[in-house]
Amino acid sequence: MEHLTLPDATWQTRPGLSELCDVLGATHGQTRFVGGAVRDTLLGIEVSDVDLATRHSPEEVLDRLRGARIKAVPTGLAHGTITAVLADGKPVEITTLRSDVATDGRHATVAFTDDWREDAARRDFTINALYADPVTRELFDYFDGRADLASGRVRFIGDPLQRIAEDHLRILRFFRFHARFGDVPDAAGLEACATRANDLMALSRERIAAELLKLLVAPGAVATLMLMVGRGILLPVLPEIVLTGVEAFARVAAGELAAGVDRDPIRRLAAILPRDAKIGEDVAARLKLSTLQRKRIVSALLPDVPAPQELVYRLGRERALDRWLIAHPADAERAQFIRDWTAPGFPLGGGAIVARGVDKGPDVARLLKLVEDQWIAEGFPDADRTNQIADDAVAQFKRSTTIA
Repeated sequence: MEHLTLPDATWQTRPGLSELCDVLGATHGQTRFVGGAVRDTLLGIEVSDVDLATRHSPEEVLDRLRGARIKAVPTGLAHGTITAVLADGKPVEITTLRSDVATDGRHATVAFTDDWREDAARRDFTINALYADPVTRELFDYFDGRADLASGRVRFIGDPLQRIAEDHLRILRFFRFHARFGDVPDAAGLEACATRANDLMALSRERIAAELLKLLVAPGAVATLMLMVGRGILLPVLPEIVLTGVEAFARVAAGELAAGVDRDPIRRLAAILPRDAKIGEDVAARLKLSTLQRKRIVSALLPDVPAPQELVYRLGRERALDRWLIAHPADAERAQFIRDWTAPGFPLGGGAIVARGVDKGPDVARLLKLVEDQWIAEGFPDADRTNQIADDAVAQFKRSTTIA
């Protein structure tokens, strides 16, 4: 029988990767590439993360790496995972072959094994259970993952209901991988996800957020979200996401593309929510997003949308794009302007107001803001005009205080 091999790709020549594979016994069949690096290479797309599966115990992996003076980080020792840091600083995750002993939908107790097929059987989808020999590049495909990859089908290994019961996050992973690689959704997988959607309530909101944000920037995000909303997948954990939100999200995604703006997961999350800053704040808090991410979502959903220049000056380019694209997704020309325009700095400080005869105190800050607002309203004029605005504001202030 003909042996299929992994195509050549640039990631295979990363500094130190070949040496790492040698240290882990790849020449004797003890270690293989696995998962995303194999899958994405078969698709001809760029590989970001490289993972290795090995027959060696975690302790043996640590000993071998330390003996070869390769930096080793025991990132998940209880689950058999060690991270090696290559010469170029890039990590490679190494995991001992495993089988599940017990699962509760969130965590698994594992036993280590030396059986490649047993390790493949505990993985979630057939397209993620592909292995390749680092030396010969021979492919190992135990569950027809290559055929599913070719047909654009994300398919659970084994019984979908059982696999979801083992790890509830697989519901979201099913849709995230479908949004990236899928064509027609696997019927059995889709039905199982819909049946077990309430299981998402048992997951940490951080894990839900991580999967959702990845899904939102996938090529098939719009169609996949339509599918998810139609089957009630997100209803137990994110009832705010409804069909009208997905339609708005589709317009924003099209606006990003037309304006040449990168797909942004936080902007897209804001786009899919109702245009209500309080709801955005509640969802961001529920998903335990960072403070910066929460502020972006709230800002994006505020109703006032000034002119593009003022938006960039007051909010910065990123938040300006958020609010403009959500409010005006079809206006690609102005979105491009926001993307490219650099706001000037305000040329005056409080000292300029004091120098005009105003005593230090709150009046200085108030006058400075009045001058700045007028400067913005006039389209950021030059220093001469800015000084004239300041003169007028101070003169009016002095007249009003004299009258008072």
